[in-house]
Amino acid sequence: MLSSLKQEKFMLLALIAAIAAYPLEHWMLHSGQMVALLGGVVLIAFIVVASMRVAHHAEQLAEKVGDPYGTMILTLAAVLVEVVILAIMMSNEPSPTLVRDTIYSAVMLDINGILGLAALMGGIKHGEQSYNDDSARSYSVMILTAMGVSMVVPEFIPEADWKIYSAFTIGAMVLLYTLFLRMQVGPHSYFFSYSYPEKRRKKQPEEEHPEPPINLAFSIATLVFGVIVIGALAEVMSKTLDLGLEGTGAPPVITAIVVAAISAAPEILTALRAALANRMQSVVNIALGASLSTVILTVPVMEAMALYTGQPFQMAMTPVQTVMVFITLIVSAINLNDGETNAIEGMTHFVLFATFIMLSLLGL
Repeated sequence: MLSSLKQEKFMLLALIAAIAAYPLEHWMLHSGQMVALLGGVVLIAFIVVASMRVAHHAEQLAEKVGDPYGTMILTLAAVLVEVVILAIMMSNEPSPTLVRDTIYSAVMLDINGILGLAALMGGIKHGEQSYNDDSARSYSVMILTAMGVSMVVPEFIPEADWKIYSAFTIGAMVLLYTLFLRMQVGPHSYFFSYSYPEKRRKKQPEEEHPEPPINLAFSIATLVFGVIVIGALAEVMSKTLDLGLEGTGAPPVITAIVVAAISAAPEILTALRAALANRMQSVVNIALGASLSTVILTVPVMEAMALYTGQPFQMAMTPVQTVMVFITLIVSAINLNDGETNAIEGMTHFVLFATFIMLSLLGL
C-alpha cells in the first residue's frame, strides 16, 4: 500500500493544491488580473496532472478487462472529468455558449487532433496501419446523428419550445447510448476489436521482471478520488481564469478549448503510444469513442441542468462550426473506410485541426 501511495505523489500534490487554493482564492481574485490569470494557469496544470492519474488508473482497469470494455472505461473517465469541470464552471459563471463550444472543441481535438497526429506519426513509422473498419463506420454515423440532433437542429427550434426539444434530446441521447453500449459490449463487440499478429516474445525480460498485479479496488478508489480533486480545483480555476481573461480580447471559445484539452490530455498520450506501437484500433476507439461519448453523454447531463435551472444553453452551432464538423466527418468517413490509415490521411486531419485553431483565434 505504501508503494502505491508513493506512485500517487502527483495526485497528492494536486490534493495539496486544491486544499491551498480555497484560502488563497480571495487573494488571487483581489490582487490584480495578472495574478488571477497566473493562478488559473497553475490550477489548470494541477488539473491536468490529476486527470493524467485518473486516466492511468482507467488504463489499468482497461488492461484488466480488455477491449472493447477497456477503451470504453478510458473514454468515460475523460468525459466524466469534462462534465464535472463544465458543470462547475456553468454554476459559477453561466455562459450560454460554453457547453456548445466545449463539445465542438472536443470533437475537433479528438478526431482531427488525436486521430490526425497519431495516424501521421504512426504512418511515418509503420506505413499503413490496420484496424477494424466496422468500428470507424459505427462511430462516425452515431457522431453525425448525435451532433445533428443536439447541435444542428436546435437552430430551427422556436425559443418557446426549447424545454420540449431539450427533453426530447435527453431521451434521444440516452436511447442512442443505450443501443451503442449494448452493441459495443454485446453481440457486436467484435466491431470494436482487431486481432493483431502475434509478436515474438523475449523470454528474459518478462520472466525476470514480471508486471506487478493490478489492484482493482485501489485503481477504482483513486479514479473516483481524482475526479473529486479535479472538481475542487475547477471550482477555483473557473473564477480565476474568467477574471484573468476578462478584457484581454481573448476569444470566448478559448475557455472551451481549455476544458476540452484538459479532458483529452491523457487520451492524447495513450493514442500516440498506441499508434507508435502499431495498434491503430486503440487509436480509432479512443479518438472516435471519446468524440461520441462527449456528445452523447455531455448533452443530456447539461440539458438536464438547463431544465432544472430554467436557463437554456445555446446548443446550435454557428455556421462555421457546422461546416467544420461536416468537413471533419466527411473526411473521416473517406479516410476510415478501408481498414488502414497512413501518414497522408493523418495529415489531412491534422490540417483540419490547425484550421480549427486558426478559426478559434480569429474568434470564429
